[in-house]
Amino acid sequence: MSVPFTPGSASQPTTEVELTLSCRQLTGKDVLSKSDPMCVTYIRPFGENRWVEYHRTEVISNSHDPDFAAKIHLAYRFEEQQPLRFEIYDVDSSSPNLEEHDFLGAVSCNLGQIIGSGKVKLPLTQKGGQRGVNLGFLFVTAEELAALKDEVILKFSGHKLDKKDWFGKSDPFLEIYKSMESGEFSLVHKTEVVKYNLNPHWKPFNIPVRTLCNGDYDRSLKFMCWDWNNSGRHSLIGEFYTTLKTLAEGPSSSNRFSLIHPEKQVRKREKYSHSGEVVLEIFELKPIYSFMDYIKGGTQLHCSIAIDFTGSNGDPTKPESLHFIGPMPNCYEQAITAVGSIIQDYDSDKMFPVLGFGARLPPDGRVSHEFFVNMDPNSPYCTGVQGVLEAYRACIRQVQLHGPTNFAPVVNHVARFAASYRDGSSYFILLILTDGVITDMPQTVQAVVAASVLPMSIIIVGVGNADFTAMETLDADTVALSHGGVKAARDIVQFVPFNKFVTMGDPHTARLRLAREVLAEIPTQFIGYMKANNITPKPPLANITLLPPDPELLDSQT
Repeated sequence: MSVPFTPGSASQPTTEVELTLSCRQLTGKDVLSKSDPMCVTYIRPFGENRWVEYHRTEVISNSHDPDFAAKIHLAYRFEEQQPLRFEIYDVDSSSPNLEEHDFLGAVSCNLGQIIGSGKVKLPLTQKGGQRGVNLGFLFVTAEELAALKDEVILKFSGHKLDKKDWFGKSDPFLEIYKSMESGEFSLVHKTEVVKYNLNPHWKPFNIPVRTLCNGDYDRSLKFMCWDWNNSGRHSLIGEFYTTLKTLAEGPSSSNRFSLIHPEKQVRKREKYSHSGEVVLEIFELKPIYSFMDYIKGGTQLHCSIAIDFTGSNGDPTKPESLHFIGPMPNCYEQAITAVGSIIQDYDSDKMFPVLGFGARLPPDGRVSHEFFVNMDPNSPYCTGVQGVLEAYRACIRQVQLHGPTNFAPVVNHVARFAASYRDGSSYFILLILTDGVITDMPQTVQAVVAASVLPMSIIIVGVGNADFTAMETLDADTVALSHGGVKAARDIVQFVPFNKFVTMGDPHTARLRLAREVLAEIPTQFIGYMKANNITPKPPLANITLLPPDPELLDSQT
């Protein structure tokens, strides 16, 4: 499922994972023998409320404890919930119709839960989620495809290249192409141009193995050496073919390549030997650590939520208020549910500290830009997304919305915790829900720049119709933030306006689309911190996590 590299285009970054399935203690349906189990996997397409069959394992004859050899390959996206449903059947005939086979049990979970735990143990239930009878367990293990995790460092030099310019030497550069299943070649890398040199030394470069050859070390690679021309009509010096398997032998006689110009070879025949040589000088294979590697190695994600309680949100007793508590979830509640439901899959204790800012607090009405929404400074944590929602609804009835909109205090609050965990064991995510323009912009920029060296990301969800230009400034996708002449070490802020998802597309999928957008940059920011600090992931944890059934995923529709 690797994505071809096509210059000038775009592709969605994904990780391909492999799921391994096994069952234990299945119940028997056959009187005179054990069951012949098969596992059927369903996925729920993004934004849809239906299950679609995705994969079937082989049938294991006569076993209540099957280990399935057939693997499930999935594109894993951190920013999506990716629900999965597994159904076990006792296969009684060769019919592909599942209704003709005995149902043994089913279970549903999210892909993120499997990856966050490494290996999960799932109790099987009846269709519809009825429990009470022990139907056995399904074990699921997730692994990232190892062949696609490496990158290679290469360095080449040219020797006695053909002179292509009348009034000077050649200006050579290399292009590398990989062969495709169609028989065509696709460009994967281009070196810099070395001016006026027939014996160039190109700079070392890094390229992922999946980009270079899709993880296939025997896939044909085509190297073309060109003489650069200002007109864009470059002149071919020569070409050669090799594989990553050969390059992996390192600098040697087998990696000294003669450049062949096909037309010259035909024209000059036996008088033509080559148009120069290209020599491999450096070959190094190194692992690329992924977001999943760190999570499986025990790195914990900690999500703090900061809620804007400023007066510009409107009187919470009136329906037009962004904080109105009514029969339908308001924008704040929708954002909390969307992002929190994904983050909690990776949080071992699912305890969220929830901060508020911009409100007057009981009993004396003092203004605070850093208070705990559950009003308990000794135990500020809320249990799961539901606990966050309950604390938020209770808080609305106890505080008076006021102002101004200051972000720096809550950013600095989370940064103080992140500063104590720089070893890669924890990563902190601050979700700020706000309706208005920042009133302490200089202090907020200073706080973000200071936090950019910490294991921390900031997600800002803008609700309402305010001018969010300042938020776009903090979301420094094009121009890096700086304060006092100091530039941010990395981009750690992602801003998304909630209305974008309310007004576009199916309102029932607004929550899913919001979560996908606001979480899209987290893995990249996470890896950026780990690489910048030379932190490698720890070995995968060997523990098995028992997951309770998820009531939201017990729908038996197929």
